[in-house]
Amino acid sequence: MSAVPESTGVEGGGLRAAASEGAARGSPEGPPERDGRAAAEEEGEISARRIADRVLSCPDVADLSRGPFGVVATHLPGGMVPGVAVRDQAIEVDIVARYGRPLPEVADLVRDAIGGLARGRRVDVTIADVVTDVGERKE
Repeated sequence: MSAVPESTGVEGGGLRAAASEGAARGSPEGPPERDGRAAAEEEGEISARRIADRVLSCPDVADLSRGPFGVVATHLPGGMVPGVAVRDQAIEVDIVARYGRPLPEVADLVRDAIGGLARGRRVDVTIADVVTDVGERKE
């Protein structure tokens, strides 16, 4: 526990500010390359999760798939996002489609849903399976 309250931001006498506001601006208190790497990891996490959310919001998408060998995923600190692989040149999305709409249209709808999150990357959509929605109730 520090004798300096976090809200004061007092520096000097060898004490560091608890909030380390200067580190965010690239001051000598924090290594800028660590901040840059953490920001890149956070950006990847947010993008992959947001992409997955948008894909799952498409009415013709029943689920995401990890692909035939389970390799389609974005690995992040503390977990992964299955069905979405964010790569340097492309974003790979593997889905399970609902039966009804022509599959090329489903793939186009997924690409449209991702929109600007791709940030100029190519979006490859693979339809791993097709399922029907049966109107049966589970009891």
